[in-house]
Amino acid sequence: MRALRYFFGEAFGSLWRGRGAALLAIATISLGLFVLGFFLLLNANLQRLVDRWSESAELSVFLTDDANAEQLKSIADLVDRSGMASRRDYVSKQQAMQRFKQDFPDLAATAGAGGRNPLPASFEVRLHPDRREASGALDALVTSLTGIAGVADVRYDRQWLGRLNAIIRGMRIAGVVLVAMLAVAAAMTVSNVVRLGAAARRDEIEIMQLVGAPFAYVRGPFVAEGILQGGAGAIAAILALAVIFQLVRAKLLAGAGGALAISGLTFLSLPIVVVLLMGGMLLGCIGGYVVAREVR
Repeated sequence: MRALRYFFGEAFGSLWRGRGAALLAIATISLGLFVLGFFLLLNANLQRLVDRWSESAELSVFLTDDANAEQLKSIADLVDRSGMASRRDYVSKQQAMQRFKQDFPDLAATAGAGGRNPLPASFEVRLHPDRREASGALDALVTSLTGIAGVADVRYDRQWLGRLNAIIRGMRIAGVVLVAMLAVAAAMTVSNVVRLGAAARRDEIEIMQLVGAPFAYVRGPFVAEGILQGGAGAIAAILALAVIFQLVRAKLLAGAGGALAISGLTFLSLPIVVVLLMGGMLLGCIGGYVVAREVR
């Protein structure tokens, strides 16, 4: 314990003497971890939203305004015979307008301007969970529905959900590359700052070596200095992420968040926060250790 107190006491003193350069190293680590945390936060919430939307994915069969009862029955029978649907609901033009006004209150005043309802009636088909991946059968159903009289259009969420998943995968790759580059830059910045501290204490280090001080006492403060810088950078990054997350979440909820399931957004889990903190300290430790190894 006495050795640790000595290491960190010397590290605090060195950082205070070179606080300008230390702040630069802390900012560099903070930037790298902020980018990493941002990608983790964005990826986790996007994946959660996509999973939630996938669970509630529907096949929407939009009807023409002149569709008659016989045509509606033919459409319903085709959906039921396909075996793809776990539930089928008819939504009238009036119900569609009511939903639109509830989901987008800012546009409610202009939605029915002129007394005309532009929204079509539709069948909303909830798919069986174990049939959502049966793309061939689903495509066949969509093709059959498109050719029936009374159907204006058929839309399925799978197409844009697939695009979202592709975007998420691309973000993961870009995030890994960018974070790796920033991590190298952070470790190099910390090592340079610690190296400046070592140069300022050169006489003191030589005296310690002359009197036979153990290498651990000579090198320990440099490693501690790097750990402190890394920990401070990690804390700054986590706090910045938390503030920005709350601001963005409040902004989204004030808009159309309910309709887009934004209310389910969550911050990074505690294990991820701990990993970010430990990662920052590890980066700083590596930078400090590189300089400590140079001390002979």
